[in-house]
Amino acid sequence: GAGQIITVDASGYGVTSATLTAWQWSGSCWTVVDGPWTARLGYSGLSTDKHEGDGTTPAGAYGFQSTIYGNAQNPGVHYPYRRIVCGDWWDEDSSSPTYNTFQEVPCSENPPFANGASEALWTETQAYPSFAVINYNPGRVPGLGSAIFFHADIGGPTAGCVSLPLGELDSVLDWLQPAQNPIIVMGTTSAITSY
Repeated sequence: GAGQIITVDASGYGVTSATLTAWQWSGSCWTVVDGPWTARLGYSGLSTDKHEGDGTTPAGAYGFQSTIYGNAQNPGVHYPYRRIVCGDWWDEDSSSPTYNTFQEVPCSENPPFANGASEALWTETQAYPSFAVINYNPGRVPGLGSAIFFHADIGGPTAGCVSLPLGELDSVLDWLQPAQNPIIVMGTTSAITSY
């Protein structure tokens, strides 16, 4: 049912970069809207068995969560946009009841989850001027992995996310339409069409 697809095509499981292309369903075929561009993956490459903290990007086909976030002003997205402020976290603590969710904590307080295992989003200005949340592990299964974002390039591999240079990222984020049920498909060249 997707009318928009982002493909992230890697040459193998151990590589940390891939070819990203944005596709729009038009009439009876898929047409290229953006790319192909070089995207960065996790420092351990792709995996079909993602776990928390393993540095891999999960292979498969995933939707996006319903809000796009960022430390900068809204670049023009069609999704609801949340400007990040001090105290905005992503809970990556596998033992927490709010694991793999966005959490608001008063700025001067420590969060109730393990902050050493979580992301203080407002401090990540290089990676997160704007970003979409890839809907990986929506069931929040402990240890399966969290915080898989589509974010800005930080000059090297990610911790498991997919990144693009900011101008290219914002071009894709602005193109995404919730009504089109966009998905991102991440895989090796030999496996990507099976998702």
